[in-house]
Amino acid sequence: MHRVFSGYLGGLAFCALLTTAGLARNPDDCPLRVHIFEHNSHSHYYHRALDVVDGKGRANLYENGEPRGFDYSYRCSDRLRNSPGFETYLARWKKRDQTLEILLPKLGKPGATESCDLHVEMKDIAYYRHGNLLGTEPPAAFKQWMEQHQYDPEHGKNEPARVDPEQAGKVTEAPQ
Repeated sequence: MHRVFSGYLGGLAFCALLTTAGLARNPDDCPLRVHIFEHNSHSHYYHRALDVVDGKGRANLYENGEPRGFDYSYRCSDRLRNSPGFETYLARWKKRDQTLEILLPKLGKPGATESCDLHVEMKDIAYYRHGNLLGTEPPAAFKQWMEQHQYDPEHGKNEPARVDPEQAGKVTEAPQ
């Protein structure tokens, strides 16, 4: 009986280990980048503890060097945060043009992430921030700005380079 019981416990421990490993998302599985410009949220609590957060927002997706705006709704186990500055979140498609999974860093736990699904409505525009206002422009115009400022979040270039306006040919406002 002891042998059966210890085998059962060992099997449970092994299954728990596999489940935990399956829940951990590998950043290498997330080749896309998402810049969240704005969102609203509603927090739901269960016995005074945060249970789930849901809401809507606007963001840009960077895929294969191309920017594309989208509107989204979400329901996550933790609060969503706007992208600080030009930073982006790691992402991958769960269902192309319908559901993006993003990785949210856990505050106070370096290297730890939690996933959140965004249900998206893709747009034929790119979003950018001008002061406190959120603007839109054609993706080709935003892509030109990206090239002029060497901004490529998919390849680790998360901060745009400042370019002399005379060399760039025209002055554009940097999205923030």
